[in-house]
Amino acid sequence: MLTETLGTFALLLGQLLALFLVVSTIVALINRRFGPEKMRDWMSSGRIPGPVKGLALGAVTPFCSCATLPMLVGMLNAGVAFQTAMTYLISSPLLNPIIVGGIGIIFGWQTAITYTIFTLSVSLIAPWVWGALGMEKSLKRVRVQGEGTPEPWNGLRSEMPGALRQAWTDLRPLLIPMLVGVAIGASIYSFVPADQLTAFAGANIWWAVPLAAVIGIPLYIRLETMLPVGLALQSAGVAVGPIFALMIGGAGASLPEVSMLAAIFKTRLLATFVITILAVAIIGGYLISITA
Repeated sequence: MLTETLGTFALLLGQLLALFLVVSTIVALINRRFGPEKMRDWMSSGRIPGPVKGLALGAVTPFCSCATLPMLVGMLNAGVAFQTAMTYLISSPLLNPIIVGGIGIIFGWQTAITYTIFTLSVSLIAPWVWGALGMEKSLKRVRVQGEGTPEPWNGLRSEMPGALRQAWTDLRPLLIPMLVGVAIGASIYSFVPADQLTAFAGANIWWAVPLAAVIGIPLYIRLETMLPVGLALQSAGVAVGPIFALMIGGAGASLPEVSMLAAIFKTRLLATFVITILAVAIIGGYLISITA
């Protein structure tokens, strides 16, 4: 069991490090090529509101919840509005084509359409509510790009070393929270048997859905594994509502992501984010249980 846990830890950590460095490097290159001012102007100007652009960007980026962090940091560094950045944070792991397609395959396409409309609404409304409650003040100080006239773009080959260094700079303050989150997630994943999950979530009782949503957070369910996990649980007799809540809890607010968000969110905003994702998982789970 210890060997399996260490293997799971190494696999998850390796995937997260690779994803974070790759995405951070791409974001650094984009900021270097176009500049944070252009990114901010694009997200805030034009006829399309910024939150809608954040929603669209999240919907077309099939990242896991942890891989949204470097893009989020890049947005905050560029001065993108709080509501726009938070819309992206919610929508990226929950509203991309992979997870919508997985829900359609497991639960049917009518359910997938309902889920899409529901999650789209939450992604737009929740950040607006957060802003109205003054949650922007709960952001910790984010590293700000240097001001002044930017140097000219020197081509991808010349810019790549600097982008890699920037990616490592962005990763360093999040490294320890990432290690802690992955270690806890790997331990729970290895030591909680699947038959116990079935025993808790298989019964048609009211607390099965919220329990599954809470269990999903430390399990860190990657989008690539969501479909087989859901199909396996369904075959084992687990009700559709708890399966949905389990997958959304894990995909939207995994423990490694929450651990890393603690480096840039104060406690109030971090708790609000987790509660929002749990609410999406629980309400969606109950709706599917009723309509299935």
